[in-house]
Amino acid sequence: MVEHRMIDVNGVRLHIAEEGEGPLVVLLHGFPESWHSWHHQFGPLAAAGFRVVAPDQRGYGRSDRPAEVSAYSILHLVGDVVGLIHALGEEKAFVVGHDWGAPVAWHTALLRPDVVRGVAGLSVPPPFRGTRPPLAVMDERFDGRFYWNYFNQPGVADAEFAQDTRTTLRKFFYMASGDAPGAGAGNQPLIDPGQGWLATMTDPEILPDWFTEEDLDELTESFSQGFTGALNWYRNIDRNWELTAPWHGAVVRPPALYVYGDRDPVPAFPGTPELIAALPDLMPNLRRKPVELAGCGHWTQQERPREVNAALIDFLTELA
Repeated sequence: MVEHRMIDVNGVRLHIAEEGEGPLVVLLHGFPESWHSWHHQFGPLAAAGFRVVAPDQRGYGRSDRPAEVSAYSILHLVGDVVGLIHALGEEKAFVVGHDWGAPVAWHTALLRPDVVRGVAGLSVPPPFRGTRPPLAVMDERFDGRFYWNYFNQPGVADAEFAQDTRTTLRKFFYMASGDAPGAGAGNQPLIDPGQGWLATMTDPEILPDWFTEEDLDELTESFSQGFTGALNWYRNIDRNWELTAPWHGAVVRPPALYVYGDRDPVPAFPGTPELIAALPDLMPNLRRKPVELAGCGHWTQQERPREVNAALIDFLTELA
């Protein structure tokens, strides 16, 4: 049974959900999500002999939302994971992340391999730092219309998404799912600054089978205080590039697993297909070739829980 509590970590209070006993597995959600995005994983992983913990990361759900944009850098986020592992009485853990949670998981393994028994990323592949600030690259490539650039306009996306939180989330989850027409066709998430993003998204009459009204209720409640904390992660993209300069050219060395859907728009971002193809050569401890899930969109562990659980359990039990 999943239990909930608050825990002090790295100067903030985080809400965590936990179940099971055994080696610690930390599950890190993405945007716009919460601990609940892992609800299909708790039971199977706990039954397989693991202690499963999923926090609402800083800026999300019931966890603290620091006011300063700079408080959401990748170093803060990795610090939260390391602090959480130690606050739970462990020296090491398996770290698994999806969407934004994946870069946090990968960077935890990159910066603190001593505390990571194994790392898995869903949707977003391991980080290989580019030679230029990412926002400038995307601004030039897409004339300022890429969603990262839109999210970096102070208060703009915050206001748009908060007008009707439930509708915002319903549109987001359908738009990036494998159920949406044209999903995975290489269409980039571009936004007309004068129109906003939601106006171009389909509002589905019926939710996909894997995303229930109860799931939407849970998610809507977690964003009852708005989207600013979550959007502040994007407002640190260039700062993260600056902060990680000492690790330029470094690779993730703990045992690793990468899983993605073939209808997910993220693996189709510029340069990402080539990176995924090269991962077996770039990652010294990638335990198997990248796992591609047919017909799966962005919400990997929710759209394909059976396949994701099987891949995670195989990976974790091999290393436990």
